[in-house]
Formats: sequence, C-alpha cells, structure tokens
Amino acid sequence: MSGGLYSMSAKEFDKTLDLTKVKPYGDTMNDGKVQLSFTLPVPASAEATEAAKQLLKSMGFENPLVVYYRELTPGYTFFNCYGSTIHTVDFSSIYVPKVESNVMDMNQTDDYIRENIGRKLVVVGASTGTDAHTVGIDAIMNMKGYAGHFGLERYEMLEAYNLGSQVPNEDFLAKAIELNADALLVSQTVTQKDIHIKNMTELVELMEAEGLRDKMILVCGGPRISHELAKELGYDAGFGMNTYADDVASFIVQEFVKRMSVK
Repeated sequence: MSGGLYSMSAKEFDKTLDLTKVKPYGDTMNDGKVQLSFTLPVPASAEATEAAKQLLKSMGFENPLVVYYRELTPGYTFFNCYGSTIHTVDFSSIYVPKVESNVMDMNQTDDYIRENIGRKLVVVGASTGTDAHTVGIDAIMNMKGYAGHFGLERYEMLEAYNLGSQVPNEDFLAKAIELNADALLVSQTVTQKDIHIKNMTELVELMEAEGLRDKMILVCGGPRISHELAKELGYDAGFGMNTYADDVASFIVQEFVKRMSVK
C-alpha cells in the first residue's frame, strides 16, 4: 500500500439511523463516505494533489484521498477523490413540492378522458428557444415512448403534436393557437447560464400578453427542471428525472377536468 491512501486506524461509528442527522453511506452506517470529482486549473503535480486535498478539507471532508488524477490539457487537472463528510442533514424536516395527480397508464388515461371529458385533448410539445435537444420531448411525445412507457402520440384520446427542437416561443405559441391546443409541453435540456429560465419566462409572458395563459395547461420538463421551479416561473407543473409520459398525461387530463369543474 503506497502513497498513504489507506488508514489502518480503527474507527467506531454509531450505526443507528437517525433521520434528523443523516450522513452519506459508504459501507457502514454514518461513515459519511463521499466520492466526488472536479477539475482544478493547475498543472498535474504533487502540489496539485495537495491542493485538491486541502480543498476537500475546506469543504468539510475528513481523511481526504486523491485516488486518481490526470492532466486533461496543459494547465487543467482532473481529480477523483474520496472523503468522509462531517456534515449531516435533517431528512425529517425536508419538504419538496411535487406534482399532485394520480398516475395512470395509457389505457387508464384514455378511459379517463372518455368518461370525464368526452373528446380528444390537443397537446403540443417542443424543445423551445435555442435548445437543440430532442431526447426529452421525444421520450414523452413519440409513439414508441421510452423505457416501456408509450408516448403521447400513441394515446387514442390525445392528439399530440411534436414540433421538434429549436422552436422559437413565438412560433410555438402560434402553432398552439392554430391547433386550438389544450396543453403545451416545453422541454429544456440546456441550462448553462440559466438560459432555460429566460426562455421559459419569455413563453409565459407571451401567453399572458395574448390572454392565453389561463386557457391552456402549461407544463415543462427536463433533467434540471423541478416542480417548484416550474411553479415559480408560472407553469402548472414541472417534470424532472425519472418521469415519463404516464406522469405528464395523467397530470394534464386531471388538471383539465379540475378546470372544467370550476367553470
């Protein structure tokens, strides 16, 4: 064992799970073990490795270990590290806003629409603004869907239109008006410098200016989208990681029925 990467000293941990003081789990309860990686803008050297360790200590990690490093390009070194955090989180006090709906599969959703609405709902989706990624919107809209969840195009009681990527907000809204859309789906993958915030806000402002915001259900989704963020920006719901067409369709149809009941 070279390099002093391993400590042979015995350590005793309180192995009781306390949800008010949760720590990361490595292989022992409350050991606080964390793996993280980052790049420092310095050449690969012993000094660079020490800098990485000192950075870990300043972040609240005990026994920091650099297990791998490589100079990616002159003056920039990548590090893979381990450490034990001294910090905890009170899991019992956490509240995260979530989309409120009963998730149904495709057949259940179609039946729900037939019984409660009596006509097809028109859904228009796109990756708007300068976002060129289509994986997200295709996973929700395309007939084949994703991971065993059929997309909205396959639903008998949904008339789904996938406009693709890089669709300007003005064109997106114009198409929605032309199709008399009941719901709009906005996919955002690119989030550098909060470009998605600006783009999503712009669409809401356009809809409000046209007097359409309350006439259409507005939903957004993407890997860095949360329901909380969506609500803050004026959307009806936001869908992030590990959500599928089932989740989106279920919310849309139930929200539509809810609005019908208050008219």
